[in-house]
Amino acid sequence: MLPLMHKYQHLQHDGQIIDLPVGKVVCIGQNYQDHIAEMSSITAPEALFFIKPSTAICPITPFISIPSDQGAVHNEIEIAVLIKSELKNANERQVAAAIWGYSLALDLTLRDRQAELKKLGRPWEIAKGFDNACPVAGFIASSDIADGQKLKFSLQVNGNARQTGDASHMIRTITGLISEMSQHFTLQPGDMVLTGTPAGVGPLHKGDQLQVQFDDFFTLQTQVS
Repeated sequence: MLPLMHKYQHLQHDGQIIDLPVGKVVCIGQNYQDHIAEMSSITAPEALFFIKPSTAICPITPFISIPSDQGAVHNEIEIAVLIKSELKNANERQVAAAIWGYSLALDLTLRDRQAELKKLGRPWEIAKGFDNACPVAGFIASSDIADGQKLKFSLQVNGNARQTGDASHMIRTITGLISEMSQHFTLQPGDMVLTGTPAGVGPLHKGDQLQVQFDDFFTLQTQVS
């Protein structure tokens, strides 16, 4: 059983509360070509979307908790986008106006369980949507970010570079993928969107020390519990 985490509330990076409810997390898979290659997958014409429930969201600091009895738990560092107003069948201009801000999140993945379920041809939500599967940092307001499509980010594990990402390398742009998502799922105020992970996914272990960097906005440390 995972330990209880701190109650989650959307926060700005400076700790101020964001007056939005905590909603679902809508994610895109396979949005960086290098990650598709490392997973021995192929680029598909249709986007791969999946959802994490609100119960998956937790603060990324001071620690993150991972299951100890479900096989390998992999890191997937991603740009997170916080939505402030409803989006349904939205165009990219409407998407841009509905973004509260940007941050970083870990799309924690039970890789062994995911592989087993894929072999069986079954949905793999339990490998992505378990409790505490989406640790997220505080958000930077969109008004403070000149161009969300130029953001850079990274993850270090025990002092070693694990993942390095650049939003300009996305297959689908941030506003484009959110527009596409809104054709299938209504996005509501307080929902988050995860925009895909670059190459470098790998297992995390109890005691690992993590450092995440979000462009020039923040660098923070956390550890695996």
